[in-house]
Amino acid sequence: MDDIGKSERVTQNRVVKLFCEQLGYRYLGNLEDKPDNSNIELPQLTRYLTANGYDQSQINKALDKLHSAANNHAQNLYHNNKDVYQLLRYGVPVRTEAGVLTVTVHLIDWRHPEQNDFYIAEEVTVFGEKEKRPDIVLYVNGIAIGVLELKNSRVSIGDGIRQNLVNQQPEFIGAFFSTIQFVFAGNDSEGLQYGTIGTQEKFFLKWKEDEADNSGYKLDKYLAKICAKQRLIELLYDFVLFDGGIKKLPRAHQYFGVKAAQAHVRRKEGGIIWHTQGSGKSIVMVLLAKWILENNPHARIAIVTDRDELDKQIESVFRDAGEAIYRTHSGRDLMTQLGQAKPRLLCSLVHKFGKRDIDDFDAFIEQLQSQPSYAVGELFIFVDECHRTQSGKLHRTMKALLPGAVFIGFTGTPLLKKDKATSLEVFGKYIHTYKFNEAVEDGVVLDLVYEARDIDQRLSSQQKIDEWFAAKTKGLNDFQKAELKKKWGTMQNVLSSKSRMDKVVTDIVGDFSVKPRLSTQMGNAILVASSIFEACRYYELFQATELKGKCAVVTSYNPQTRDISTEETGANTETDKQVIYSTYDALLKDVSAEPGKSKTETYEDKAKKMFVDEPANMKLLIVVDKLLTGFDAPSCTYLYIDKSMQDHGLFQAICRVNRLDSEDKKFGFIVDYKDLFKKLVNEKGTGAIQVYTEELDYDQFETKDCDILIQDRLSKGREWLDNALEALELLCEKVEPPKGDLEHIHYFCGNTEIPEDLKAREVQRTALYKATANLLRAYANIGDDMDAAGYSADTIEHIRNRVNHFLKLRDVIKNASNEKIDLKAYEADMRYLIDRYIQAEESVVISPFADMPILQVIVKSGIAEAIGAMPDGIKANKEAVAEIIENNVRSHIIKNHLLDPAYFEKMSKLLDEIIKQRKQNALNYQEYLQKIADLANKVVAAQPNDTPKSLNTQAKRALYNNLGKNEALVLQINDAVMDSKQDNWRGNPARESDIQQAIFKIVNDVEEVERIFAIVKQQSDY
Repeated sequence: MDDIGKSERVTQNRVVKLFCEQLGYRYLGNLEDKPDNSNIELPQLTRYLTANGYDQSQINKALDKLHSAANNHAQNLYHNNKDVYQLLRYGVPVRTEAGVLTVTVHLIDWRHPEQNDFYIAEEVTVFGEKEKRPDIVLYVNGIAIGVLELKNSRVSIGDGIRQNLVNQQPEFIGAFFSTIQFVFAGNDSEGLQYGTIGTQEKFFLKWKEDEADNSGYKLDKYLAKICAKQRLIELLYDFVLFDGGIKKLPRAHQYFGVKAAQAHVRRKEGGIIWHTQGSGKSIVMVLLAKWILENNPHARIAIVTDRDELDKQIESVFRDAGEAIYRTHSGRDLMTQLGQAKPRLLCSLVHKFGKRDIDDFDAFIEQLQSQPSYAVGELFIFVDECHRTQSGKLHRTMKALLPGAVFIGFTGTPLLKKDKATSLEVFGKYIHTYKFNEAVEDGVVLDLVYEARDIDQRLSSQQKIDEWFAAKTKGLNDFQKAELKKKWGTMQNVLSSKSRMDKVVTDIVGDFSVKPRLSTQMGNAILVASSIFEACRYYELFQATELKGKCAVVTSYNPQTRDISTEETGANTETDKQVIYSTYDALLKDVSAEPGKSKTETYEDKAKKMFVDEPANMKLLIVVDKLLTGFDAPSCTYLYIDKSMQDHGLFQAICRVNRLDSEDKKFGFIVDYKDLFKKLVNEKGTGAIQVYTEELDYDQFETKDCDILIQDRLSKGREWLDNALEALELLCEKVEPPKGDLEHIHYFCGNTEIPEDLKAREVQRTALYKATANLLRAYANIGDDMDAAGYSADTIEHIRNRVNHFLKLRDVIKNASNEKIDLKAYEADMRYLIDRYIQAEESVVISPFADMPILQVIVKSGIAEAIGAMPDGIKANKEAVAEIIENNVRSHIIKNHLLDPAYFEKMSKLLDEIIKQRKQNALNYQEYLQKIADLANKVVAAQPNDTPKSLNTQAKRALYNNLGKNEALVLQINDAVMDSKQDNWRGNPARESDIQQAIFKIVNDVEEVERIFAIVKQQSDY
């Protein structure tokens, strides 16, 4: 028997065996026909609780509270799941009668994992709004905590993920997921991915452990790792996070980072956790802090950072995760809080540890060491971005003030040699590392693509500049002239800066017109300026472009009149400070300060929020130092650097663009106007620029471990384009010769008259649509620079033709299958490609029906217009034309069948008859087209010609067609529905029942009520 591409059933049998034989789970059986499957199986849970000493009264009370939390119809799935988790983790407080002490009923034994009962069941039929059947469900003590959807090795894991997401919708079996903690999807070819309730497909995770073990299927390997009894219980207890409306599970590196830190904490040892930018250091902080506070009753934690922005972010992260945290507001407040027992968790700026204007710092440290502060409890200090805060004097102040504290540093970058001594002195060695290349490989962050751009700054006439300078400084003596020249150089920078900045602005505005994501308004950008003055200048220049109203300057400058009180020179020109003041004064003119904030803070907070939430409305932020650390905006795709930067600051800045976002964000793009990355290293034929070289501390790593590689835009762009084109060619490889339109339709759609054929080939079509979108973005990325990327003229022409070919093919298949996909994500890329690269005669048909369904074209303009708009290869093939139109009619009938079953059943029979006549050649082509056009008009109109005028709504007409054309009965039922229906009645059993009772009073037949109510429920008029 051929073992290749074996069925899903074979995989499922093997997985069930693994759970039962290797992991020790008990098999509950195949529950496909069990009528009362639940996420809380009472027999198993009652048995467990009884065995643990609870009496029946306590068990009943606990079960009642658990059921209420899991099925609270007033809340959504997230909140129900959160309430259930609280009961699982902390137990259910019950009191069986007045005057009796409250007892906590623990549903899971967290301290002794093996003492719990672990079960597995398969084909668990769940009856919700619509019936669904998860492949495998995992239970602990009878409570469903995991769902696994399996696919055969030829079907993408993505299908299993999407199936899980559909099942979580309230109109399916969403209520079943109120107890679920792990949501798995897997197959034998791709392995396993996991998430939890509400996890979007793009954020499903892969576990990574013992990579050298290649002895079996990765699916089995990682199910065994995650679902081993002790590991599963540990993950559920210590690593589940409800973070501001999103439930999260740990990535593998976060789990192992926390585990390593726990070992250090037990030994009262500090150390450094180096997890690269964007990989979730804040979550590691939260998980570690929760563990320390829960396991050490004397522990207290202070989280320290060096930026107000980060201090606010840390506070927000902990509060969103449900952890009470106190944010100190002064140095005195910090020391006061540390000197008392509570709060146990607080955050502070590192500067609050120090004093200003200290002449003899060493004497100050000696004084602190002789009189150390008294901190209550066992103090653990988390220092965020520790590479920055520990390279100066402040670390000595912290150690002197808090000599008994354990310091744990967090950094997103490897240490430089110059930081090593102070960092080791304060923290110790690395606790755990997760490096940039690992994060990119794991898909945790995006790869970075680099492009240097040179803006010519040469002056047209140095002589004229010197003459101007001499004229302007005529009244100065030689010393004063020398000082002025010393400040401004030859004046070239002054006079060329605006011209140069104009070019940068034009450059960036051009990118917003043509670059992937910027042009589609899905992504946005940050521009790093050298100073607040230049940031303001840039802001003013952008006000004369299409980005006016969609860009902001974020520098924290707050205009005060004293800033310019001595700036006026009377020369009818503005000094730098005056430019800054007037710019801010104008942009803050209409801003009303929010409580507790300055006008600047109010303005900047609004701009940042729009940048994250509404990238189309806030396209560009102009910054100097702010937002270059700790600011996470998934939409941010381009970083323009016009400031000299180096080392940690540079790497943190460029990592603003490496956050995951929608599928069309493939890379983070760095555009460098300062030539910061001068050393180009070619590895394996691809360009890469090392951010860190000889300055790194390599003592604990090999050189390759510390390399932060940035891909050259052209080489990476070529690789992307070649791979995207190859993927599409492979996808279409199995299409039968001569590979025309009809052959492609048959391959991607099957027989378009048979819905099962279309469904069976849905995966191929989805792959085609995604691969075409990917090709468009790849082509747009380097379309202007293909010769520079190394393509020959013939190859460029070939690629252009293939792009055009696949654009047309996608539209042919889209229309043949009647699948109108959302083009917004790449319509600008398409428009750019068509306008710039593809000649008019080659691209007449890019979207044949302008995204209008074929039936609408027939109704509005006639069948000739619909056929005429089709690609030449289609309209020349009568069979292909017929199949496309027939499939669109069939799809419309199926989609609208429930609206009016009788009418659309009749339409379906008419369609079958027309198809039969066509295939038997009983109609000539013109007769066929006339008949199918007439039918299309009837299907879209959804109204027989003989409908009485009193039936003036779609709902009344639908009832008329399904009630024996009894006009009086229709009007009577319509009135009953209108009188009994309440707002938001759909999905509310009580309100639906009111309508059903009103109908019953008229027809007096339960089955007839159900039939009529099914039609009523579909009508938008009600």
